[in-house]
Amino acid sequence: MRTHRRASPLEKSYGYTYILKCADGSFYTGHTNDLSERLSRHNAGRGPKWTACRLPVELVYQECHEDEESAIKREKQIKKWSRPKKAALIQGNAKELKSLSKRHRT
Repeated sequence: MRTHRRASPLEKSYGYTYILKCADGSFYTGHTNDLSERLSRHNAGRGPKWTACRLPVELVYQECHEDEESAIKREKQIKKWSRPKKAALIQGNAKELKSLSKRHRT
């Protein structure tokens, strides 16, 4: 699993943006204040309909944010991305991520 940390490790983290890989191979992007508890809820079928019918889910990427507002903003940004761009983020492939970005297309 790929982890990206925006908040300092010494600071209390108030929000996470995360990507799950569902059993059918699809991705789900969300945010939470308690990543462990949220993952448990997803795998218990108590999450959104998208993940509830695609169990089990696996945490494949997470970002730590200083506040919930930042985590929500990042979630909304990632949700607009294509599957290949999300895959590049998960893999930590900065070169591919940049090439898939609209601003950097030729």
